[in-house]
Amino acid sequence: MSKIKETSTNFANKQALADECSEVYAANIIGGQWALVICSWLINGKLRFGELKKLLPNITERMLTLQLRKLEENKIVKRTIYAEVPPRVEYELTPIGYELKAVIKQLESWGDKHKALDSANRSNMIKSN
Repeated sequence: MSKIKETSTNFANKQALADECSEVYAANIIGGQWALVICSWLINGKLRFGELKKLLPNITERMLTLQLRKLEENKIVKRTIYAEVPPRVEYELTPIGYELKAVIKQLESWGDKHKALDSANRSNMIKSN
């Protein structure tokens, strides 16, 4: 996961757009391949790193760590470390993170409808050939 140089035009454009448009600002926080799915699992409650890794078998440990750090930095996820041996770490959504539940459910519903539409279009194309 590479960062955009803060001196680049691309960075300036993204920043200006995010400042102007709250939707873009939100998409910058929860966008990406893994952030939304991590949040969707955490909606059900606290999970440990290993539990999240099992739920997301195609994610690397490094990417999961980076995504959790980004979500924590953006106050979406809270990380709790317990003073035990071995140390136990749990991740959970913050109050503002839990507010994503309705958004995630709506995106899931929209995604199901779009998949069906896309599938129907493919079926029609095959029949016409």
